[in-house]
Amino acid sequence: MTGEPVTESTGAAPPATPHAAATVADDASWIARAAAVIPGAASTGSKRPAVLYGTDEPAGPTHFASASGCRVVTAGGRELVDFTMALGSVALGYADPDVVRAATRALADGNVAGLSHVREVELAERLCAVVPCAEQVRFLKSGAEGVAAAVRIARATTGRDGVVACGYFGWLDWCTDAPGVPAGARADVREVPFDDVGALEAAVAAAGSRLAAVVLEPVQERLPSPEWTRRARELCERAGAVLVFDEVKTGFRLRPGGYQELAGVRPHLAVFGKALANGLPLAALVGERAVMDAARRSWISSTLAGETVALAAAGAVLDRHAREDVCAVIARIGERQRAIAQAAIDGAAVGDRVAVAGLAPMWLLRYADADRERRTVAALVRRGVLLKRGAYNFPSPAHDEAALARLADALPASLAETAAS
Repeated sequence: MTGEPVTESTGAAPPATPHAAATVADDASWIARAAAVIPGAASTGSKRPAVLYGTDEPAGPTHFASASGCRVVTAGGRELVDFTMALGSVALGYADPDVVRAATRALADGNVAGLSHVREVELAERLCAVVPCAEQVRFLKSGAEGVAAAVRIARATTGRDGVVACGYFGWLDWCTDAPGVPAGARADVREVPFDDVGALEAAVAAAGSRLAAVVLEPVQERLPSPEWTRRARELCERAGAVLVFDEVKTGFRLRPGGYQELAGVRPHLAVFGKALANGLPLAALVGERAVMDAARRSWISSTLAGETVALAAAGAVLDRHAREDVCAVIARIGERQRAIAQAAIDGAAVGDRVAVAGLAPMWLLRYADADRERRTVAALVRRGVLLKRGAYNFPSPAHDEAALARLADALPASLAETAAS
C-alpha cells in the first residue's frame, strides 16, 4: 500500500468507536481537535506536530488508530510503514502476539493489588541474570523516572549532591533548564560533551568532594571511544562516586544487557526502558547491591511501578531474547535500512546535503539544512513511510521485505523531489 485508505478484508462491521468511524479527511482534523484539549497537541513531546514534521502546520497525519508489526493505520485510514517504532519503545513489533498474550493474561488476573505480585520478583531475578551490573532491581514507569531515581540513590549513597552528566535524560527538574524549573534544581549538575575525556576529567575535578554521580548516555549517534566509559568508571572509583549508565535506548537493542554488555564496562547503576517491555510502560533501575541499598533509606515509590501488565510484557520480551538473538536480527535489518538510505542518497546525488549516521540498530539521516529535512519527511509520508526527524529510526524484526521495499521506493523518490525544489 502507498498511503491509501485501508479497507476491511472481512464482512464484519467495525466497532462503533470514534477512530473506526474516521475517514481519510479526518487526518487533517485530528490536530485541531488535539490542540483544543491538549497543550502542544500531544502528551509526548516528540509526537508534537512541530517535532514530527518540523512545523506547527503538520505535513502529514498526527494520530493513529491501530498498529501491527511495523505498520500503523492513521486516524484517517492511511497505512504508513513506521521506522520510528514508537521512538524505539517497540523493538519486536507493534502488537507482537507473544507480548499481547502475556499482557492480556496479566490483565485478566488483576494487574495491581495491595500486595506486590510475584511477577515483580521473577522479572527482577531474570534481569539480574541478564544485565552485567544488576544485583538488585527497582521498577518504575518511564526512563526519565528511572534516571531521576538513579541520581537520588547516588546522592543518598554518597551523601553528596554534585552530578556530572552527558546525554538526554528526560524532562524532570534535575536535568533540564526548561521554563518552570527552579535554577537551584540544576545548580549541582555539570554537563560535559560526549566522548570528551578531558572535559569529563575537568568536570569531576571541579566537583571535587561534592561529586555524587557521573551519569552518561553511553551511545549518542555513535559508539564512544573505549576510554570514555572506562575512564568514567575509574574516576568514580577514585572519587567514591556512582557511575550511572542510561541504557534506556541501548538495552535489549545493542545487546540484551545494553552497552555495558557490549563494551565490558560495568556501571554501578543502569536504567533500562523502551524495548524492555515492547511498548508497555516500564523502566528498570538496576545496579550493585551496595549502591541499590540506598533505595531503602530514600523514598522512591510509584503506585503502579509493579503493575503486572508491563511486567508480563517484559517477561515475554526476555523469553524472545532467550530463544533467539534478537539484537543480531535488529542489527542485520538496520544495516539493510542504512544501505537503502545510502543508495537513495547516492542515486539522488545529494551526498553533500544528506548523510546516513548512527549505528545499525539506531540510525538517522543527517541533513545540512532543516528545511530540506522537513520537506523530505513530508514527501516520505505522502509515499506511505514514516521516518524520524533527527534521531533515531529503530529497526525491528517486524520490518519485513515489503517494508524494506517500500523504503527503497519512497526514499529515492522523496530525496529526488526535494533536491529539485
